[in-house]
Amino acid sequence: MRPLSDMDFAAIIREGLIETLKPDNAIRLGLAGLSDVEQAVFELDEASGADQVRRVEAMLVNRKIRDANFRRQICEAYEDRCAVTGLKIINGGGKSEVQAAHIVPVADGGPDVVQNGLALSGTVHWLFDRHLISLTDSYELLVAHNRVPSELLPLFARQMDRIHLPKDERLRPHPSYMARHRERFASAH
Repeated sequence: MRPLSDMDFAAIIREGLIETLKPDNAIRLGLAGLSDVEQAVFELDEASGADQVRRVEAMLVNRKIRDANFRRQICEAYEDRCAVTGLKIINGGGKSEVQAAHIVPVADGGPDVVQNGLALSGTVHWLFDRHLISLTDSYELLVAHNRVPSELLPLFARQMDRIHLPKDERLRPHPSYMARHRERFASAH
């Protein structure tokens, strides 16, 4: 991320408002009759920054690489179903929409093994990664009711007893990974 110069910011605003500020739209949107100061903010100035040359910087980034097979293995183990909601969504191309979530993130040393993963829908994955939900050792769902938006609580109504698990018990989440996730869940409250 880099800070934006005033000129870059103005250019972005102009591009974003180009349709809005056309004369026929200005009347409809209530922008007609603006004061000179207000109008100056919305003026399109073709010359400001069009010829600006951007600086280029080389970057070297070190990051842990995830195993490409991890998602496939998780989808197979969980039969393409979200472990929490039980939903199985297959898109028009025949691909499962379930995501492979790491219980202990790769960035924190978590391995790309099925026992360190869960099949989760996008929203549930987001909640899990932010430690708003977690699991007990008996695979029951823990929910931070005081921090999860009330609109999302119905997602968990069917799974308050036990999540959907792989039939092969060897592929189920390992207790040590769940314990590490649960520690972060508990400390987040």
